Amino acid sequence: MQPDSQLDHMTDLATSADVDDTVAISLIQQEQIFALQQKILTSVARNAPYLEVVNELCRLAEQLLPNAVASVMLVDASDKTMSVLAAPSVPPEGHQALNGLHPGPEAGSCGTAVFTNQPVFVRDTFSDPRWRDMQDIAYNFNLCACWSMPIRNNNGESIGSFALSSFEHRLPSAFHKRLLEACSQIVNVVLERHELEQEVEKSQHRLQLLGLAIESSSEGIVITDADNKIIEVNGYFEQATGYSIDEVRGKNPSFLSSGQQDKAFYQTLWQTLLASGSWSGKIVNRRKDGSYLSQWSTINLIKDAGGQIKNYVAVFADLTELQKEKDRYIHALEIDQLTGLPNKSRLQTSLNNGCCHHCSLLVLNVNNFSLINSAYGLDFADRLLIEITKQLKSLLSQAQLYRLNADEFAAHYTSEMDLEDCVKRVRQHFFINQIELDGLSFHISFTYGGAVGCKDLMRQSLLAIKKAKQEGKGRFHLYSTEHDEIEQSQRLDYIQWNTLLHRALNEDGLVPYFQGIRDNETGKISHYETLIRMSLDGTVYGPYQFLNAAKLSGLLPTITRLVIDRSFAFMAQHQCDFAINITEDDLSQHFLIEYLDRKSEQYGITPSRVILEILEGISASGKKNHIHQLSELKARGYRLAIDDFGTEYSNFERILELDVDCIKIDAKYIKNIDTDKTSYEITRAIVFFAQNAGITVVAEFVHSESVQAVIESLGIQYSQGYLFSEPKPYLC
Repeated sequence: MQPDSQLDHMTDLATSADVDDTVAISLIQQEQIFALQQKILTSVARNAPYLEVVNELCRLAEQLLPNAVASVMLVDASDKTMSVLAAPSVPPEGHQALNGLHPGPEAGSCGTAVFTNQPVFVRDTFSDPRWRDMQDIAYNFNLCACWSMPIRNNNGESIGSFALSSFEHRLPSAFHKRLLEACSQIVNVVLERHELEQEVEKSQHRLQLLGLAIESSSEGIVITDADNKIIEVNGYFEQATGYSIDEVRGKNPSFLSSGQQDKAFYQTLWQTLLASGSWSGKIVNRRKDGSYLSQWSTINLIKDAGGQIKNYVAVFADLTELQKEKDRYIHALEIDQLTGLPNKSRLQTSLNNGCCHHCSLLVLNVNNFSLINSAYGLDFADRLLIEITKQLKSLLSQAQLYRLNADEFAAHYTSEMDLEDCVKRVRQHFFINQIELDGLSFHISFTYGGAVGCKDLMRQSLLAIKKAKQEGKGRFHLYSTEHDEIEQSQRLDYIQWNTLLHRALNEDGLVPYFQGIRDNETGKISHYETLIRMSLDGTVYGPYQFLNAAKLSGLLPTITRLVIDRSFAFMAQHQCDFAINITEDDLSQHFLIEYLDRKSEQYGITPSRVILEILEGISASGKKNHIHQLSELKARGYRLAIDDFGTEYSNFERILELDVDCIKIDAKYIKNIDTDKTSYEITRAIVFFAQNAGITVVAEFVHSESVQAVIESLGIQYSQGYLFSEPKPYLC
């Protein structure tokens, strides 16, 4: 409802108030109500504050009912309690007593009127049940009678009350009822007008804020009419283009066009804009001074309620500084700040973009540069690198020189070159010529790696220099597909198995298998070795396929923990002894003693049932902390076995020191022992040593009756191999 229509509505209240009982109300009384309305109308017309208007209404109503007070209470939408909006003749303590009133059937005249949404006329507040919850207020303030009329919003809902409280016991006349009704309607109109004024004020504030934001925006804004004629621009537009609003008003924005975008570009722009209501993209316009203005623009349509286009609004950002900053950033990312050479990133970009024919790439690594760094400091080393760079640029002038990292350079030739000849030239120069710096002389040498081809030169050159470093400092290695790709395939093989290994760990795909070990005296399986298998997608993989990847990935201790936990859990259901393989990585992480003890207690496995198999090299190398851990495990009751015995030069004294329980002879001596005399003699010597030392011997890889016959003839106590037991996820 608009303010003017609200005022008109207020002038009609007298007429509506006469609907119920025109006979009972005298002409004078009607004129009194009309005069009250006129006074309130005047206050509203002069934009008096709404609380001032409501208070005035209360005072005028009190004049028409002597010995009474008027009040207006409203319902709080959040907690549904009532509080006093206006009661000019009620003391502050009365306001406090009434605030927080909960509408209800016994909440006094006002609370009941709001609760029932009906007028409530109480003659005696001291005895009327509708005042049961308000008895104290009635007595304390001598409110003898109270008449309340609900204030209803435009939906007919009760939002508060207008009341006349009398200091006499009495009921309202028809005139007073009409007065209450008129006043409640007036309050509703005043409240609606106040809400409307607040909304208008908010809208005006919002428009002012938006206008300020547009004017102070760091983006240009152009508003055109339906014919695409400029009607408004902001300050940034004037700053960015050099044109004032007076110079562009009424013009089509196309006058700014630089001509760099063709007709097809603008046709596509308008097709997109009209179809979707919005377009975004890069446009190059021209400033007033003729210079180019590169900008990112977003154009939107504004339509009226009928769907007709009313305006176009374009917002643009000046990309000029952004492009400069981008160029500076790219330069910083691609240029080495010390030497001024392009870096590895720029080299890779050049190789990707320009190697459609045979190119050559030579990588040079300064030998022992870290020693110079440590001895003379970073600043001195940096200045030395600058001198090296100058000489390399002169020597390799046909190439683009790059700095790959601290002490590594690359020379890129855009044609196929004899890189070995380039290396000879560099070697000869630096062999003859020393670099002088701060009175010091340095002979500089390099290790070189190179590749020639049309793709993948970076990877190939880095593989080549790695190979060169393995061969010795100062060497040159030229990449060869035939030889060097073998190593690369090994790397790819590692990546593949590493991926599968992580998947197996996540999907519970590492499973313990058990291979029986035969007691050659009884002819029966006496104990088992726990072996690990990878089971994925129905395929079972042996340890030799993935354990190298596990070692390179640092996952061997994780696998060992898994094997210990699962084999202990399985063997808790059986009574036989079992062996577990322990790696050097496990000993290096110092978890075995605590972990084995915890699992032994958890599953009820006595340490004497557990044989810890360690590779021969671990015992022979004699690392102090490893030997200490093995001795501690032995002291706790775990048994020790040397696995693959005979593959290295064993320290027999160390084996005796550790009090090893068992030696497992490596498979390479057992598999052909029935036909290979050397294998036989080595095995016989190992057995002789073990028997004299009181150490049990196990022969691995027993796969035939003829091999087993030799094993028994040598007096070897135990046999392990497919002849007697294949690894299974269960005992067999």
